[in-house]
Amino acid sequence: MLVCIPNVLDAAQIVSLRERLDRANSWVDGRVTAGYQGAPVKFNQQIDELSDVAVACQRIVVSALERHPLFISAVLPNNIYPPMFNRYGEGMKFGAHVDGSVRINPQTGQKLRTDVSATLFLTNPDDYDGGELEIEDTFGRHSVKLGAGDMVAYPATSLHQVTPITRGVRTSCFFWVQSLIRDDTQRALLHDMDNAIQRLNQTNADEIARRSLIGCYHNLVRQWSET
Repeated sequence: MLVCIPNVLDAAQIVSLRERLDRANSWVDGRVTAGYQGAPVKFNQQIDELSDVAVACQRIVVSALERHPLFISAVLPNNIYPPMFNRYGEGMKFGAHVDGSVRINPQTGQKLRTDVSATLFLTNPDDYDGGELEIEDTFGRHSVKLGAGDMVAYPATSLHQVTPITRGVRTSCFFWVQSLIRDDTQRALLHDMDNAIQRLNQTNADEIARRSLIGCYHNLVRQWSET
């Protein structure tokens, strides 16, 4: 399930993040955190994830995610890897790859299974050419280039790439989530059910039917959840 999540960050948060990142002197070669598959095709820069600027920016992003209802509904997060920040200048790209299955939180040493990958765009699409996030699934290839503050979440099992930048600079935030629900199909069903419940609530549909559907939703989460 590929989900575009608008307005994760507001204009003030975007300005705050971009000012911190643009002033930072802790940009490093993006390959420092790439695995054996990703390193040969990864050409970008990223902020040292243990730097002060990274930690400050992580707090802003995680706080916003925890309050965003669509993110909660679609991803059902159990554990969020500390968000990372990268940038692509002209000629930079990230070739086709699949994200590693397990990450180790550099702050705590805790292992995290990567169920969901996410990219939060911090640059407006008019400010650069190229740099599309291309994600492949059973329905083909999807090209994603969203506005600053918008995010895309997709199964971490997906083959994906960032196309070469031909003009400007693309800055973004990326991270992984271990979901309460490991299986993507089950997460998609629960997300559809939650959407239906919200619509029924908004239209004041039959109260008994709504209560029954809400019960089914939580009982499925209870049955499928791994926590």
